[in-house]
Amino acid sequence: DRDKPPTEDEQFEVYRDILLAQEGQPVIARTLDIGGDKPLAYLTLPEEENPFLGQRGIRLCLARPELLRTQLRALLRASSYGKLRIMFPMITNFEDWTAAKRMVAEVQHELKVGPVELGIMIEVPAAALLASVFAREVDFFSIGTNDLTQYTLAMDRTNPALSEQADGLNPAVLTLIERTVKAAHSAGKWTGVCGELAANPLAVPILVGLGVDELSCSVPAIPAVKAQVRTLARSTAEHLAAQALACATATEVRRTVDSLL
Repeated sequence: DRDKPPTEDEQFEVYRDILLAQEGQPVIARTLDIGGDKPLAYLTLPEEENPFLGQRGIRLCLARPELLRTQLRALLRASSYGKLRIMFPMITNFEDWTAAKRMVAEVQHELKVGPVELGIMIEVPAAALLASVFAREVDFFSIGTNDLTQYTLAMDRTNPALSEQADGLNPAVLTLIERTVKAAHSAGKWTGVCGELAANPLAVPILVGLGVDELSCSVPAIPAVKAQVRTLARSTAEHLAAQALACATATEVRRTVDSLL
């Protein structure tokens, strides 16, 4: 609700306190992810006919580099207080990644700080299809299943008339997740999944079977997801994932999961 963006020092203090509170556990910081369904009171965004296909995430940050540079300076200043990883949202093409990486390198040089792990979010089919290329460069992937579903199926997930059809269990979405995980593992990198799918009890065994390394979900969902993962045999999950990938529809995937678990 503020009318001005947070200063570098304000951001630094927040990031430092979070890293200290984690006592050496990794902290992933996503760079400013606005546009689409994520407005900011202090930033006037241009009117766009379809904001979900416009300037959002890394596109907006690269168009307004002062926003990204300020955040990166704050993050990298705080990096000495814990194990920081930085993640860039809405990466669509390789140029997005190289521009973001270049800015990180510039800020590191300015501040004379060491490197941190850098990852990207896989939220659009283009990034998933080029996962093997990105995997040679990044340290990790985070698959944002809400946007990946929306862009793969060309369905606005905020449209009530399409909410049931915009289903992350659609085999097309699962196939892109599989492709991303395989590309990451081939390059010795890890992949996490976030979004609604990460806490969906029907999706969790499929994601485990596809080889996803980490599930990111809301705090209330953690106990149930943890309990489910602990009861899953790897062989069962892999068989279930293979069956799901062979399905033609999300409905068929759901029936398959119900019948095999």
